[in-house]
Amino acid sequence: MSRLNAIEPHQATGQAKQLLDAFNDKYGMVPNLARTLANSPAALQGYLAFGEALESGVLSAKLREQIALTVSAANGCGYCVAAHCAIGKSVGLSDSELTDARQSASSDSEIDAVLHFARQLVEKRGWVSDEDLDRIRRVGYGDGEIAEIVAIVAWKTFANYFNHVADTEVDFPAVPETSVK
Repeated sequence: MSRLNAIEPHQATGQAKQLLDAFNDKYGMVPNLARTLANSPAALQGYLAFGEALESGVLSAKLREQIALTVSAANGCGYCVAAHCAIGKSVGLSDSELTDARQSASSDSEIDAVLHFARQLVEKRGWVSDEDLDRIRRVGYGDGEIAEIVAIVAWKTFANYFNHVADTEVDFPAVPETSVK
């Protein structure tokens, strides 16, 4: 059971209701993360705006989901792992790509470098080495893409930490446990 209340969209009022209704209109459902964040309309609005801004970035939806899975697995957030496995499937990631992303890996050397970098950001709390930056630059990523990767890591870390505090009830299909390589 969640440690913070999840607001039922039909019982929400004011800005929380507007945000939850807009989320439902866009995605056809309101997940427990959004319902629980709605306790603070400012927090929910910030989370949604950050995610929407990242959708207009240069990184593909598939890569954003792979990064989200790497970060969520590294942070031990079962809610976000389940959510991003479902979302990842909807944007075309295969089961093996989903599993690999949870292990910060890919058979594609460019994606592997990105996922390794994202994992290093989490593990080193942002204090990545020159070698970490050189590795991602060697596969063709510039400062703009690096900035977006950092932004996705920060956005997902916020969601992960919020879910840890709230103990948000998972409302996405369960995913099997996987070990980190």
